[in-house]
Amino acid sequence: MKAHDHLHSQNGYSGLRRQYQTYVRVGGEWRYLYRAVDGTGQTVDFLLSAKRDKKAAKRFFRQALGRENTRNPREIVTDRLKSYPGALREMKRDGELWRFTRHRRGRWLNNRVEQDHRRVKRRTGPMLGFGSFWTAWRTLAGVEAMAMLAKGQVRAVPANDMPAQRAFIHQMFGLAA
Repeated sequence: MKAHDHLHSQNGYSGLRRQYQTYVRVGGEWRYLYRAVDGTGQTVDFLLSAKRDKKAAKRFFRQALGRENTRNPREIVTDRLKSYPGALREMKRDGELWRFTRHRRGRWLNNRVEQDHRRVKRRTGPMLGFGSFWTAWRTLAGVEAMAMLAKGQVRAVPANDMPAQRAFIHQMFGLAA
């Protein structure tokens, strides 16, 4: 069972997607955590990648835009990383992205996703990095799942029902009750 199988948009379809990456130390080297947040602040998806190039950006956009509730956004907001325009242009050309999707790049346009990064940084900062890529991915999946629960993004679990959240986490990660 994947974390995003249970997600829903609280306010219906939101065409604004904010995408950003941050750095995480894995095995003594910096790796890139791509994250996407919609216009209402709900987490769309994340990807941990060893590279920060056009291929990685395209892979993340495909993943984040691959579900029914995230197809064809009106606008995608990113920072000024040079690989994003090329990846989006190729996806539009190949028909993987709506051709009228607007790409906005800017330093301060991504404040919503920057604020959402605080949760990840607060959890991973004291750890001084991860030993392996697999450990990093599993830990970040847990952090993202907990954030989505707290935001009320899980269909079966209300945001304020702690026993239901606990049972869901136990089911999701195979923990004994």
